[in-house]
Amino acid sequence: VQLVESGGGLVQPGGSLRLSCAASGLTFSMYAMSWYRQPPGKERELVAPITSASGSTNYTDSMKGRFTISRDNAKNTVYLQMNSLKPEDTAVYYCHARSWTGINYWGQGTQVTVSS
Repeated sequence: VQLVESGGGLVQPGGSLRLSCAASGLTFSMYAMSWYRQPPGKERELVAPITSASGSTNYTDSMKGRFTISRDNAKNTVYLQMNSLKPEDTAVYYCHARSWTGINYWGQGTQVTVSS
């Protein structure tokens, strides 16, 4: 199983980025997908999950209205659209897959830096 994130980089405050996570080696449509992030010196935190079946999503208050998670099961890819980025969004962003049996997979992470 491989989860490969892309789309990170340096962006100015107020800017946007779209992260992608391409999955292989698993039946993608059967996995709940999530984005996590780990800011410098802090613990990893959940950004947004999306279910396997209905594609239901959820967001923490700090990200609601700014971040949007989506998935394309035909392309085995999950996305994270990030708008109105703030310096506190600076982190390594990780893709995560979880099966209904509790099997977990992680990507290698992609760095997002929000700075002027």
